[in-house]
Order: sequence, then structure tokens, then C-alpha cells
Amino acid sequence: MQRLGSNGDRAVTRVRVAGGVLLVAHLALVAWITLRPLDVPWVSAANLRPFAGIRADLALGPGTAVRRIGAGLGLLAPLGVLLPLAGGRITASPLGSLLRSTAVGALLSLGIELLQTGVPGQVVDIDSVLLNTLGVVLAHLAVVPAGRAAIRRRSRTRRLAAVLRGDPAQGLTPTIPRVGIAP
Repeated sequence: MQRLGSNGDRAVTRVRVAGGVLLVAHLALVAWITLRPLDVPWVSAANLRPFAGIRADLALGPGTAVRRIGAGLGLLAPLGVLLPLAGGRITASPLGSLLRSTAVGALLSLGIELLQTGVPGQVVDIDSVLLNTLGVVLAHLAVVPAGRAAIRRRSRTRRLAAVLRGDPAQGLTPTIPRVGIAP
């Protein structure tokens, strides 16, 4: 994690805490939506063939398809933004960050589907795993690189302004306080 000075440390900590709180709240909402028992008169068979459910949704018409596919994409999509936010790293590798978010989203979606096997009225669907993972990837690509670039730009602007003001404590080169040897 990039150190931003004493004021920046507090800001990074606040962002990480806010990201963690929002992440926990979102996961609690997802657990409530996906793992609560449903009172239904019948349950369809599990879908273990990739894209079979998506093709069935498309056959029902465009309105139903957009609603169902959009729900699959949107369920875990906030993870694509909340996971890097909770990590609080400004200078992370874009590919590494995308791969971490994608892996966490895919594993979480798979875990939800496995837990649904024991919940009455819930059906396992491999297309849910695919759509949830794709939603995480799309949200990450849409928000995280631009957000990190904006934060880095703002940080550079503040450092440059401090140098132009002549503030010696805020130079372009970070200073490391000397620590004496303990007795």
C-alpha cells in the first residue's frame, strides 16, 4: 500500500474501513437473497449445462431475458468495486487486481450455488456462476482503473502544490524519520 503521510494514512484507513463495512453489508444482503428458503409448489431440476439457462431466458422474450440476465450480472457486481476498495491499494497492478476480484467473485458465486443445494426452493444453476463472475469483471473494469487513476492524479497535484508553496515536509521525495537503536 502506498503511504500518503499522516493525513493520507487516515484517509486510506477511512476508505478501507468504509469499503469493508460496505462489503460486509453487501454480502449479508446477497446471503439473504440467495440462501433463504422459498415456499414454492415445485422446483425445476438443477442446471449444470453452461448457457442452457441463458438460452431458455432468451427464448422467453427480450423483457424477461434482460431482467433475468441483468439480475445475474448485478447480484455480485458490487464486489468488483468493493474488494479493491476494502484493500485500499492505490498502486496495485491492474491485471492482478482484476484477477483477484474475478477469482473471489467466482469462488463466492460457486460457494453460494453449493450452499443452495441444501436450501428448500433454491435451485443450482451454473449460469448464475458465469453471470455473477462476469458482473464482477464488468463492474471492476468500469470503475476501478478510472477511480485509481483519479486518486493518483489528485495525490500528485497535492504533492506538487506543496512543493510550490515551499512546504519542506511535503517534498516529492518521501522522508524517513531516523530511529535510534534501543538500549
